[in-house]
Amino acid sequence: MPIGLIALALGGFGIGLTEFVIMGLLPEVAADFRVTEATAGWLISGYALAVVVGALLLTAAVTRFERKPALAVLMVLFIAGNLVSAISPDYRTMMIGRVIAALAHGAFFGIGAVVAASMVAPTKKAGAIAIMFTGLTAANVLGVPFGTMLGQAAGWRSTFWAITGIGVLALAGILALVPKTGSGDASRSASGGLRGELSAFRSGQVWLSIVVTILGYGGMFGAFTYIAFTLTDVTGFSAAMVPWLLILFGVGLFIGNTVGGRAADKNVDRTLLVVLSALVVVLVVFALTSSNQPMTIASMVLLGGFGFATVPGLQMRVMKYAKSAPTLASGANIGAFNVGNALGAWMGGATITAGLGYTSPIWAGAGITVLGLAVMAFAAAHAKKHDAARPAGVDSSETEAESELQSA
Repeated sequence: MPIGLIALALGGFGIGLTEFVIMGLLPEVAADFRVTEATAGWLISGYALAVVVGALLLTAAVTRFERKPALAVLMVLFIAGNLVSAISPDYRTMMIGRVIAALAHGAFFGIGAVVAASMVAPTKKAGAIAIMFTGLTAANVLGVPFGTMLGQAAGWRSTFWAITGIGVLALAGILALVPKTGSGDASRSASGGLRGELSAFRSGQVWLSIVVTILGYGGMFGAFTYIAFTLTDVTGFSAAMVPWLLILFGVGLFIGNTVGGRAADKNVDRTLLVVLSALVVVLVVFALTSSNQPMTIASMVLLGGFGFATVPGLQMRVMKYAKSAPTLASGANIGAFNVGNALGAWMGGATITAGLGYTSPIWAGAGITVLGLAVMAFAAAHAKKHDAARPAGVDSSETEAESELQSA
């Protein structure tokens, strides 16, 4: 394994902790700022929407620069945002800090995924991307539960101080371990600069993959955003149990990310169809049995597993059809994950506000995932048709792009 992947995973750990730890601390944050649960949930949705902006604008802005310095600058932005969150005196300032940190998120993972894939053989690209995202899953297995416990014991601000420190360590790791991967001039000669990167969006398969990302990940996130309230008010667990239950969810994420990456290297579309189908089943069973503690424990593990098993495959699928201009498309797909986050959090909050109870976000998540599965089935069938029609020795992504250019 290239040592640079460890540095990328370390950066992913810090970013993942920022994104997810607030879910376990949402009741404490809401009480401190004297806002409703749904209003506090906008600290999650606002973060997710800011990721989308950063994924598109910042990734586009740095396509001409060498990727290693770009990753370092993004990590500095991430550190600054978490520092603002740690010292925020009110809800508005907290939201500003969340937005600043989020701007770095999409561009970091978008560029990082391209860097990770470039370090390994073509048959191991999805696995390399999965290793980078291992930092994200480790944040859930270790960081989120212990960050939640730290926040409950010493105040939620202490968690954000700890994240700021982790960001500094991640920055040092990037500077020390990530190799130089190519200059702006090289990027422009290979893909035509920003115009070349934008050309990837002529591919219908890139757009279909992005829609699947939004809906598939949004379904999982819709169920997970308000999970602390579900566990305490519906299942009957104490607040002190929530961090330990989040560990189980994190274990599922880790397993799903690893297995999903390996499976996607063999067959991306088949893996995504199977995983999304399983995720729908898990969400429905979870909603029906959420008052049962043993079933809820099992559902937490499976929700994390199948929910995150889609990530390496979805990222790889977008990069596959973007072909020679993957950086901006990769960043856009990271943004799509967070559009899904915002969609799931918004729908979950809307169902709670409507008085449908704390199981309603799970049902909303199941509905969103069904839509994602339908789009994925269409995309897979369309890709299979083009694969069957392409000349021998021609890459499927090239054929698909050419056919769409001719029909434009």
